[in-house]
Amino acid sequence: MSMRELDIEAKTENLDQVLAFVDEELEKYECGMKTQMQIDIAVEEIFVNIAHYAYNPAVGKATIRIEVTDGTVSLTFIDNGIPYDPLANEDPDITLSAEER
Repeated sequence: MSMRELDIEAKTENLDQVLAFVDEELEKYECGMKTQMQIDIAVEEIFVNIAHYAYNPAVGKATIRIEVTDGTVSLTFIDNGIPYDPLANEDPDITLSAEER
């Protein structure tokens, strides 16, 4: 098993560093470009959500952990911000227009 971590301030300005870290690791394992781009989209969404909501209005730390075991890559995001449970929110009223939602 191989593991690397990046500890970084959870600020949107650091997104490029996070993506560079993830991409560098994925390239080591010859991850296909299409898969890497899909992973980058997920990484961006998760990191930006942490940056915008976990510590708002303050800034806190985030850890991005990459573990490789038997050719399987796992990405884990760790923060100490406010927990978010998307299932606790009400479903959107899909009868409304997109602007009203």
